[in-house]
Amino acid sequence: MITVLLFAHLQEQLGTDKMIINKVELTVAELKEKVEEELGWDQRQPLMVAINEEYAIDEDLIKEGDIVALIPPVSGG
Repeated sequence: MITVLLFAHLQEQLGTDKMIINKVELTVAELKEKVEEELGWDQRQPLMVAINEEYAIDEDLIKEGDIVALIPPVSGG
């Protein structure tokens, strides 16, 4: 099981603060595809991904038990 935490407007847009993926492993790119398919997220939107609090790139592997954070760009002042 992989826990995916959603933040900022991504959380509001998709209507949930987390999702659970029942896979042993997948890449960050595969995760983005899954979020697009299941929750309707548009992959053209910029997004930072962290695996166990370390920033990740599309080729990085997510393993069972990992906690992944999907963080869209935010602005403020």
